[in-house]
Amino acid sequence: MYKNFFLTCLILFSSSFIHSASEEVEVKAVKRGDPMAGSELIATCAGCHGADGNSVVGQWPTLAGQRESYTLAQLIHVQKGERMIESMMGLLDNYSEEQLRDIAAYYAAQDTKVGQADSINFELGQRIYRAGNLSGGVPACTGCHGPQGRGVESAGYPKLSGQKAEYVVTSLVAYKNGERVHSSNAKIMQGIAVRLTTEEIRAVANYVSGLY
Repeated sequence: MYKNFFLTCLILFSSSFIHSASEEVEVKAVKRGDPMAGSELIATCAGCHGADGNSVVGQWPTLAGQRESYTLAQLIHVQKGERMIESMMGLLDNYSEEQLRDIAAYYAAQDTKVGQADSINFELGQRIYRAGNLSGGVPACTGCHGPQGRGVESAGYPKLSGQKAEYVVTSLVAYKNGERVHSSNAKIMQGIAVRLTTEEIRAVANYVSGLY
């Protein structure tokens, strides 16, 4: 009797464990936006970021080729007022999350036009990006953004390859000054940027603008 009872308990426990384990490893498909639908929603965006997402003005970021998950997250932060960008205030108020996802998908599908980095501080930028600065406690940028600056979709790390140098400088300074802390990733960047000198910030920004 006790033997049967033990076996019954073992079977029930095993079944429960297997069911629980299967739930833990279940991976939900990532929801993707519709680039075609997004192309019909970017008229306002084009004024600053370009019709194809390649900005022609240094202060505005290039969105072409940017990771969909990253762009979507930033649009939501801006819409909710968690990330303050004066020129974008109110522009996203009437967009649904699905529409924002479509916009992000449109830009992700565009090709980034990578420029030519300036030779002046190229070597310093390359060294910081690829090896960091041990004495300053600065990790290599490649750890999150990759050797070619393509970013990591699953982690929400943005693509840096071809990004406008002026915009990268502005962003790193904002992180350094504690002005961009709207997400966990932003807080990580704040901890890194605060250790960068002004010279290093400019060098890294220049380097990634021409990174392939």
